[in-house]
Amino acid sequence: MFEKACSEDEPTCKVTFYFPSQLSKTSVLAETVNLVGDFNGWSETETPMTKLEDGRFSVTLELERGREYQFRYLVNHSEWHNDWQADKYVPNPFMGDNSVIVVD
Repeated sequence: MFEKACSEDEPTCKVTFYFPSQLSKTSVLAETVNLVGDFNGWSETETPMTKLEDGRFSVTLELERGREYQFRYLVNHSEWHNDWQADKYVPNPFMGDNSVIVVD
């Protein structure tokens, strides 16, 4: 999930990404989460998310407006997850989908 905070007169938009500590009762508990996408060259380590008091993970980025960005969450350095509240999804070369955020 994410929240966009855009100002009409700014060329960028602050976007805060959130990831739950656990997706479901049967899923593995997240110890670490990294935000990975085309905004950071798909680096698996450049954008770590911070664990909040409520257990969720969060990171805020300034993204250029008028663009779409593909991304995924890397949990515990081994599990890839999409954002199921993304603006849309596109196929990736690994037989899955990437989440997309539209920053307008």
